[in-house]
Amino acid sequence: MLKGKSSIDTAMIRELAQVLADTDLTEIEIELEALKIRVARQVTVHATVAAPAPVAAAPAPLAAPAPTLAAPAAAAGDDPRKHPGVVPSPMVGTAYRRPSPDAKPLVEVGQSVKEGERLCLIEAMKTFNDIVAPRSGTVTRILFEDGRPVEYGEPLMIIE
Repeated sequence: MLKGKSSIDTAMIRELAQVLADTDLTEIEIELEALKIRVARQVTVHATVAAPAPVAAAPAPLAAPAPTLAAPAAAAGDDPRKHPGVVPSPMVGTAYRRPSPDAKPLVEVGQSVKEGERLCLIEAMKTFNDIVAPRSGTVTRILFEDGRPVEYGEPLMIIE
């Protein structure tokens, strides 16, 4: 901390807090030179579980039991974060598939892209950041909804 002068920009902190409120994010962090600011809010989630309806009569026994391990194994193998072609979000912000509301999307599923080609935009602190293809390939999945907030590291697309 500097003597006699604070190096903290309270206006920036207020703006970051407003971004959290506007986007329903829980945390945002920025780093400018030697200054690192992290603004977070605690969110309490209340879950309501409905009680199962009473069964009037016992169901007839099945001829063979249904496999229970097949579905969880398939779901675990489908985790896009672990896919080798995942394109993760490099920042927290709002992701857009189009450069403007009236423009067509930058990429579509099935489209071939080259390394460095623009895939989408992420708006963070009123600045639009290009997200480019880290490798050449075909876009096989788009994992975010246009105009919705994304977190750091969240999978955006799969390029194979």
